[in-house]
Amino acid sequence: MSGGANVLTGTRIRERRLALSRRQADVARAVGISPAYLNLIEHNRRPVSPELIARLADELEVPADELAEGREEIRIAALREAAAHPVAAGTVAELDQITEFLARFPGWAALLIAHARRGGGLERQLVDLSDRMTQDPYLLTTLHEVLSAVTSVRSTAAILVEDGEISPDWRRRFHANLHQDSQRLSLTAQALVAYLDSFEADGNASTPQEEVEAWMAAQGAEAPDPGDLTSDAARAMAADLLRHMHADRAALPDRHLTEALPAAGNPPDPVRLSARLGLPLDLVMRRLADLRPTGFEGAGLLVCDGSGALTMRRAAQGFALPRPGDSCALWPLYHALAVPQVALARLVVTPDGRLFRTLSYAQRRQPMGLDGPLLTDALMLILPADGPVPADALPIGPACRICPRTACPARREPSILVPQGGPAG
Repeated sequence: MSGGANVLTGTRIRERRLALSRRQADVARAVGISPAYLNLIEHNRRPVSPELIARLADELEVPADELAEGREEIRIAALREAAAHPVAAGTVAELDQITEFLARFPGWAALLIAHARRGGGLERQLVDLSDRMTQDPYLLTTLHEVLSAVTSVRSTAAILVEDGEISPDWRRRFHANLHQDSQRLSLTAQALVAYLDSFEADGNASTPQEEVEAWMAAQGAEAPDPGDLTSDAARAMAADLLRHMHADRAALPDRHLTEALPAAGNPPDPVRLSARLGLPLDLVMRRLADLRPTGFEGAGLLVCDGSGALTMRRAAQGFALPRPGDSCALWPLYHALAVPQVALARLVVTPDGRLFRTLSYAQRRQPMGLDGPLLTDALMLILPADGPVPADALPIGPACRICPRTACPARREPSILVPQGGPAG
């Protein structure tokens, strides 16, 4: 956003709040920021991320574009976005004449913007369907279960129709197996149909892990029980997650965490906070992502095991997560696995230019004693960051198949978003 846009944004937010006779502190609390930070925004001394503008617009009962920028600026930005799309590679658009084009041909400009937005929506749907059909572990497991049940039913039925005598005891066993396998096939087929039906619902959670993630995002950490979830697997995962979160709260209560924050620096340093509290850093990181106190608004947390498989995904504000089972090899989360017990702080930037602060930390443990296996877990705390992207920010992505950075040194497969042979993102 340019300086002029920031001024307009802050001024419009303040004017709208005063028009509604809303107190600054009440609005700030409702959108998850401090009153001091909202005051800086309203006086045009801090930039405003698109996500924060959306929350403010919702709270102030006004369309987001009325706060962010004028309609002309929005249309100009939409035209620039269309010109920068990878599909336009090799085409030189007259970007310096966008304003004239918009003024002389508003109808054509509106048509181009509408097609670009529709194309973007279809592209996102294609990415989702492609990921589900080719890499979704839940789909693959469910299909395998269907085939397994079908094979078992067919084998048992073949034995029963073969010539020859079968003892009554064995016949009862075969009938019982046939009944159990047919029930298994019926339940699995129903789950598969429901899962495939979810393909038509934009943004609808489909795997148990996604269902739990959506439930946590919608209801928050204080949800009383996971009874609202639809699948047994999701309910079991949610119950286990809540048990761990309640244990973390018992070990580090909300009040103790918030009281220790001011002495941990500005912005608060989780490593210093851990030392001051005398508690493990991984516990402090989990609690910060759970409570999201001042200085950690919009925080997210990723946790992986020693194999790199993500065992917990709580998305940060504006940080797009890939489908379960996929990730970016450049995430600092995986760097931490190589240096356990060392905290790694790194700025990262996503393909769409969003900046985040990350803190990654890995630890080793032996839950079964000296004779048991050595296990490693890593955590990455993710915080939205404002301001220009520094030169040393690490370029990351969601996953190779949906990342436009074609020149990435860690790429392991082509992106479906960029034509083969296209320019680097």
